[in-house]
Amino acid sequence: MNENEKDWKNSSRRDLLRLASVASLSMGFAKAGPQQAAGQATPATGRTVSGMPFEKKDTVRLGFIGVGGRGNSLIDNFSEMPEVQVAALCDTVKDKVLNAQAKLERAGKQSHTPALYHSSDHAFEELVKRDDLDLVLVATPWTWHTPMALAAMKHGKHVAVEVPAARTIKECWQLVNTSEATRRHCIQLENCCYGYNELLVLNMVKAGMFGELTHGACAYNHDLRSILFSDEGEGLWRRFEHLNRNGNLYPTHGLGPVAHYMDINRGDRFDYLVSMSSLVASLPAYRKEHLAADDPRQKEVYHEGDLNSSLIRTVKGRVITLEHNTSSPQPYDRINLIAGTKGIFRDYPPRIYLDGSPKEEFGSIDPYKEKFEHPFWKETGELARTLGGHGGMDFVMAWRLVQAIREGKAPDIDVYDAAAWSAPGPLSEQSVAAGSAPMKFPDFTRGRWERTPPV
Repeated sequence: MNENEKDWKNSSRRDLLRLASVASLSMGFAKAGPQQAAGQATPATGRTVSGMPFEKKDTVRLGFIGVGGRGNSLIDNFSEMPEVQVAALCDTVKDKVLNAQAKLERAGKQSHTPALYHSSDHAFEELVKRDDLDLVLVATPWTWHTPMALAAMKHGKHVAVEVPAARTIKECWQLVNTSEATRRHCIQLENCCYGYNELLVLNMVKAGMFGELTHGACAYNHDLRSILFSDEGEGLWRRFEHLNRNGNLYPTHGLGPVAHYMDINRGDRFDYLVSMSSLVASLPAYRKEHLAADDPRQKEVYHEGDLNSSLIRTVKGRVITLEHNTSSPQPYDRINLIAGTKGIFRDYPPRIYLDGSPKEEFGSIDPYKEKFEHPFWKETGELARTLGGHGGMDFVMAWRLVQAIREGKAPDIDVYDAAAWSAPGPLSEQSVAAGSAPMKFPDFTRGRWERTPPV
């Protein structure tokens, strides 16, 4: 039993638009040195939840809030496991709830007889009151992530929330404080941490193949222009994030795996960040070409630069580059780079160079797969690839979370990760607004990172 385990043992669209328009920046920046972020820590309200195991459950009963595109994908992956019961479904659109229910029935999954909630934007408040849920999953527009996660924990439920978990530093602290006070986990559903390459490289890092780590690079570079201007799904809300924000809006897909490589919150932590954004060009250009001249969206004014580039320095002196670009024509790229004193790995496409290789050029990672393929993929890879879901990583993520609950283990990703990986969003906004001034990361672990064991 590690020290952390001992610690816990001993002790309506209108509303959405209104929420999206709320200014979240604190503009009182000093001129020199890394500045503290707005929304600092409040006194701890409970013991750490790092290393705190779930209560063992033979059957894991789930409630889903948000059953649109992403929510339905989560249902497909979680319901594939016989140890899972879908007990409740919630969405503001009644037809989405009914369609999700019907899909379970068509799939012959008779063990799933979920209660349905769709009365209003706040129907989720009734779902979290149920006494037959072990875990609530949140897959809704970003502005609702923190309020829904807080409601679930305050009603005694563990919660797994889509990314980013929070949009402000204040929300990050709310998640941390509530998780500690309620003794409920808040897990960020960061599927990219469970990708085949990411877990393969994690094993290589742990085996010392790259030596002492010095730097990494990560990104969410994904052409979403057609989605942002869609009349359904994410097009109904995601474009509004570009109206009043300018920073890295979506940091966790690239950052999560690199944070695991570097043992962030488990031996190292993010120290400070600097950020800058390019001009705004691609969304207006796309809009002009693809929308009618009298479309009301032609009058929208965007503040989110096409590219946001941030630099993060860790306490141990490692450097991470972090990019965000969903506005430009480009192939999908998360970069996924990790480097150290013995070599370097770059993804998209995957390639590796280790010190002493006969040629000074990148090589294939194929020779390393037999030795370093992760056990999660050895055990679940065939089914994961059959189900799809971002190449299978969605199922591996779901399987691992259910496994942790059934076996009474701590989750791989805890509330401190959810806060730290989400924090570059608001910190990059603050840095950009202050002329790329450095911004300090709060220590969401309150010092525990120095003695928390690695994943």
